[in-house]
Formats: sequence, structure tokens, C-alpha cells
Amino acid sequence: MLLRFVSRLLLVCLAVLLPVGCSSTATSTGTVKASQLPAEARQTLTLIDRGGPFPYAKDGVVFGNYEKLLPAQKRGYYHEYTVRTPGSRDRGARRIVTGQGGEIYYTDDHYKSFRTVLR
Repeated sequence: MLLRFVSRLLLVCLAVLLPVGCSSTATSTGTVKASQLPAEARQTLTLIDRGGPFPYAKDGVVFGNYEKLLPAQKRGYYHEYTVRTPGSRDRGARRIVTGQGGEIYYTDDHYKSFRTVLR
């Protein structure tokens, strides 16, 4: 009887605590000042502010947030821009993602983590 009670109590605790620890709406993993970004990221921010022209055809496309690391929004809310990676043969792993509300996020590991850019 005691074992059954303890088992049920553990299940209830897991049911309550697990969703909190595994939230899929976690925002970014910290912040970074725009002035502390790599020079290439600062150049990309300047291009975004000016509205282009952008060096990569995929710059400005909708970012799907499939990783669910940024706050949940309707499709089309976020847009991504390439941050040039010196020595990379392709677009590399660095991106800036902007939101329609003015938020800016930076990732240097191809969407595995984000930092909110402070301006």
C-alpha cells in the first residue's frame, strides 16, 4: 500500500515538474550587446537597418522557428539573415533572426541556441 502511494506521488510530481523543465517556449540563452557581436554580424545588422541589398539570396526569408527556441509566433513573424563566416564555403552557421516586434536574435551555431541582441 505504501509503495503504491509513493509511486503515485512520484508520478504526480513528474507530471507537474516535467513540463516546466521542458518548456518549448524558452526564449534565448542570454543576451549580447550589438557592439560585442562579430564584425560580420554588425555589418549584417547595418544591412537589415538599410533594407539591403543583401549578399545571399535567402536573406530575409521567413524563419520557421522549428526548433521552438524563440517565443512562439505565427508563421511569417520571424525572418533570417546570413552572417558571413570567414573561411566557410557555404553560408556558414551564423544568422541573425528578426521579429516583427523589433526583436533581434543572434545564433552562431545554426539555430541550436540564440542570444537576444541588445542595441
